[in-house]
Amino acid sequence: MRETLMRTIDAIARALAGCAALLLAPAFLAQAFLAQAFAAPAFAQVAHAQSPPYPDHPVKIIVPFAAGGPTDVVARLIAQKLSEKFGQQFYIEDIAGAGGNLGTGAAARAPGDGYTILFVSSSLTVNPSLYARMPYDPEKDLAPVTKAAGAPNALFVHPGIPANSVPELVALLKANPGKYTFASPGVGTTPHLASELFKLAFGLDFALAPFSGGGPSIQSVVAGHTPICIQAIPPAMELVRAGKLRALGITAKTRSPALPDVPTFDELGIENQESETMQGVLVPAATPKPIVDLLQAEIARIVRLPDVNEKMLAQGLEPSGMSSAEFAAYIKADIAKWKKVITDAKVPLIGG
Repeated sequence: MRETLMRTIDAIARALAGCAALLLAPAFLAQAFLAQAFAAPAFAQVAHAQSPPYPDHPVKIIVPFAAGGPTDVVARLIAQKLSEKFGQQFYIEDIAGAGGNLGTGAAARAPGDGYTILFVSSSLTVNPSLYARMPYDPEKDLAPVTKAAGAPNALFVHPGIPANSVPELVALLKANPGKYTFASPGVGTTPHLASELFKLAFGLDFALAPFSGGGPSIQSVVAGHTPICIQAIPPAMELVRAGKLRALGITAKTRSPALPDVPTFDELGIENQESETMQGVLVPAATPKPIVDLLQAEIARIVRLPDVNEKMLAQGLEPSGMSSAEFAAYIKADIAKWKKVITDAKVPLIGG
């Protein structure tokens, strides 16, 4: 019995010694190192796979204007497709006021977690030079995602105006200083500033009448009260087709699909008059880049879908889908452009 016990103890001791030698062997150490090296990324992949995917709950889209306007329409078109793609609700919250500043300021102050998205118009690039005080800095507080679409402006006249081209209208205005009035959708809109740019370019003398939106301003032109305007195309194109308005020129580099027979200002030899009302997408500045990139790719895909493309073009909107870098450059250039126009035209600051 004693001998058996001693043999067992001796066998265990030899086995332990063998294990110790194995642990100290270079080959074993190399294998252990490799096993640990491969295990670390595998563990990281598992941990990543277990983290919640984006989005894992509803996403708010802020539109800083009243429901039913062009920005709201574009946002709802895209929100529906994003909801279908990700299986989470992308819902609209309209926060109107102060020319878009209230809603845009709210978005700029929101957490940068991807669950607040902002859809804007060109007020984003105009307001910093138009308002004495701003609740946000468009280049510091917001991260550009993409330009979803744009609507170029055009020069429209009442059919009773004796001018069938832009040069003829310029000659008419020069011959009758102070006689005619241009309508605009409101102070600080791109149609208003495009009118100021037009006036500066030719040294013209005409009055400007601001209205509370594109609909009222275009109806005033149709009625002949303020018989000339530079206006975004969407609210005017059906009136042109019906013969109630005459379109003389498009303020873009290329012709508009909505009014393909109307020449651009460039075609007429009138340079540096480009203006549009853009529809852009931004997020709070702290939003992680992978989320910004994901939203950019998806929205660029969505605006090129046949049904979305068709609906946008039917309203005079031209789909875009710029990269985030391209949109950032666009914003910077547009801010500088409108700042110069506001300064040169001596447009009074709002709230100053």
